[in-house]
Amino acid sequence: MNYEILSALMLFAFVTSITPGPNNIMLMSSGSNFGFKQTIPHVLGVGLGFTFMIMLVGFGIIQLFEVFPISYQILKIISVVYLLYLAFKIAISGNNISKNSPKSQPLTFIQAALFQWVNPKAWTMALTAISIYAPSKSIGAIIFVALVFGTINLPCICSWVVLGKKMQVFLTDVKRHQVFNITMALLLLGSLYPSI
Repeated sequence: MNYEILSALMLFAFVTSITPGPNNIMLMSSGSNFGFKQTIPHVLGVGLGFTFMIMLVGFGIIQLFEVFPISYQILKIISVVYLLYLAFKIAISGNNISKNSPKSQPLTFIQAALFQWVNPKAWTMALTAISIYAPSKSIGAIIFVALVFGTINLPCICSWVVLGKKMQVFLTDVKRHQVFNITMALLLLGSLYPSI
């Protein structure tokens, strides 16, 4: 891979990883509600889950959609329903005082990793990355694209958790925290618009 293509891949990975989307909105909300330390499994689930997803997309899982077109529609419906559920959970989540409540917990590593498979932005990013930067579908190219994405994605998504954590200073009032959570839920719903 020459320097120009690598630079373009890195820029694409940075822009798509740092911009708002379901993962980043949920990570900011988790950082605000639970803090950075408790959100680490969620962060690692997103980072590693998405990197693994890119590899599987590159190795041909997308062919499933070509062979069974209805599977793509089913995935879309599942994605929308699950994002609606997550938006609801964010909207009703407690303030930072109740973060140790068993009813209010951040996503686990597995939940965050599995979420990538119903995340419309993640699918768009993975499909675009493989089609543009690993068109040969060689194993080396696919792994390289996935590793570049994983390396750039992790600090980008961490910045959203830090932003949420920093917002705790302003969200000490229960009412403000409720407004914040409802706003995050609405932003998560808004992130569905491009996929509908």
